[in-house]
Amino acid sequence: MTDLKVSTKDPARTDADAIVIGVAAGDDGPRLLASAQLPKKTVASLAAILPALGVSGKADEVVRVPAGEELAATVIVLTGVGPEVTAESLRRAAGAAVRSLAGTADAVLALPADDADQVGAVAEGALMGAYRFDHYKTTDPAPVARLELATPLARTKEARAALARAQAVGDGVRGVRDLVNASPRHLYPASFADEARAAVRGTKVKITVLDETELAAQGFGGILAVGQGSARPPRLVKVAYAPARAKAHYALVGKGITFDSGGLSLKPAKSMETMKDDMAGAATVLHTVLAAAALELPVRVTGWLALAENMPGGAAQRPSDVITMRDGTTVEVLNTDAEGRLVLGDALVAACEEKPDAVLDIATLTGAQVVALGSRVGAVMGTDAVRGEVLSAAEQVGEQFWPMPLPAELRESLKSPVADIANMGDRFGGMLVAGLFLKEFVGAAPWAHLDIAGPAYNESAAYGYTPKGGTGMGLRTLLGVLEQAARR
Repeated sequence: MTDLKVSTKDPARTDADAIVIGVAAGDDGPRLLASAQLPKKTVASLAAILPALGVSGKADEVVRVPAGEELAATVIVLTGVGPEVTAESLRRAAGAAVRSLAGTADAVLALPADDADQVGAVAEGALMGAYRFDHYKTTDPAPVARLELATPLARTKEARAALARAQAVGDGVRGVRDLVNASPRHLYPASFADEARAAVRGTKVKITVLDETELAAQGFGGILAVGQGSARPPRLVKVAYAPARAKAHYALVGKGITFDSGGLSLKPAKSMETMKDDMAGAATVLHTVLAAAALELPVRVTGWLALAENMPGGAAQRPSDVITMRDGTTVEVLNTDAEGRLVLGDALVAACEEKPDAVLDIATLTGAQVVALGSRVGAVMGTDAVRGEVLSAAEQVGEQFWPMPLPAELRESLKSPVADIANMGDRFGGMLVAGLFLKEFVGAAPWAHLDIAGPAYNESAAYGYTPKGGTGMGLRTLLGVLEQAARR
């Protein structure tokens, strides 16, 4: 794991394999950032050769050049910040640079870090960029071992707090990515519960695990129905952080389908290749609760991980089955591949029974989300106030969520002739129909639903601080919502 510290040392005189310098894009050409920290001769020589190197300063651009005699580092890593220096552009620039440094021992970050927000942004981006999933593949180079962030604020409590938060975020995102990237051969409901037990050990988070016998006794018909086609039975995991004198109580609910074959409504083979990621919501909830505890936020947070494997075994639920949910609602199952809403419905009922101030669920729920918003933007729907909290937090932390409606007329398509509700409705607006299904299980509770089907898993090339595979997208937004509550 990469070690990151802040320092008031002169970055030009810091021995390291590399020094990272930001380049901003502009109408008049690229310009070096944080140039006051560097020798004038270095700044002048770099500025003179930027055009010849093809450096533009655009986001995700990373170029290496020899450091020269004025710097103690061996190599200069020029990283594009884009046309505007914002917290998110610094995160992304730091992440892209640190990703490129895999296999090196140490580097100094000479990026803008003149206030606590910039310190936090650079540290976050660097830690999220310093990631490798090495559980199975051993040939890739390890992330850079040590990073030193040069800032005049290094000795201030504001910088220390920003670094501590960045480390909590970095740990959380890394934890989510590791779970999402794990092989479904190794990560299934019971082993996921074991991973959660190990993760909370030594923290202020308490854990409760319900197995299939307890789920049946307590009426969790949705989770049981989805998991009954698998030889590996389902689990419901509750992780709770309850500080003294908490300002509010938030419940977080995560979809945890450890592998989604579609059940008897079998997916095409190609569509199954990334279905190990269908538990990203549960992974995000687990590590958001842990991050809140690590930061000692004065907010009570209860996380619910609805874990099942959706398989087409001989005991699998069938299209036209009618199941009974935790709250007594009967559901006609028209498509066994619309399973996420069934496990979430049960967990949402359990979460609302504790009467939290707000409930948020997060899930890789619908392919319609990807069609509507692509692979980098998540959707949020729900009651106006909580939806607004999510959008505000997302903007602050640099994640992209877009508000979506819950049109009442689409609820008609969920009507069933034999049950209270069907698990499928109109194909057009399928993301919204899924949200309307979930709405049935939250009653009057303030609620938001986050669909991250696209952003949870990056099938394309790495960019910024985002690797190929599991991204950890959503954790920073959920943590931001909790931090907003802590400040109220």
